[in-house]
Amino acid sequence: MSADRAEGPGSESLGAQIEEAERKLKAAAEVAAVAERRAAAEIEALEADLERERAGTEEVRERLRLAHEQELEREREAKQKAIAAAEERLGEIEAEAEAAEKRVEEAERRAEAAEGEVADEKARAREGAAGWLREQLDSIRREAEGR
Repeated sequence: MSADRAEGPGSESLGAQIEEAERKLKAAAEVAAVAERRAAAEIEALEADLERERAGTEEVRERLRLAHEQELEREREAKQKAIAAAEERLGEIEAEAEAAEKRVEEAERRAEAAEGEVADEKARAREGAAGWLREQLDSIRREAEGR
């Protein structure tokens, strides 16, 4: 800068302006560097927040998925129990129906046997009545012959 001073009073002013400009430039560079560090720190903080939110969202989604899966499992178990109960009841109804059919068959056999017995009894009664009538006729003939 001594060369600048040798040139004259206007050069001092120019040199001072250059020094002032360099100082302002340096100050502006420092402000820019601070702003850049702040922006980088803010970006990192936002990225960390975003990552926490993503993790939280993933955790909530996983909890909801597990809860839904558990609910589906409970519903499946309830359906299986209902089906098992219905099948058990159906088995009971079928067993009752079979027993009722057997009772009906047995009643039909007894009715057939009773009808057979009634028919036999009627036949014996007719035979007995026919025999009695023959005896009556024979008795009447003997009386008629005896007169």
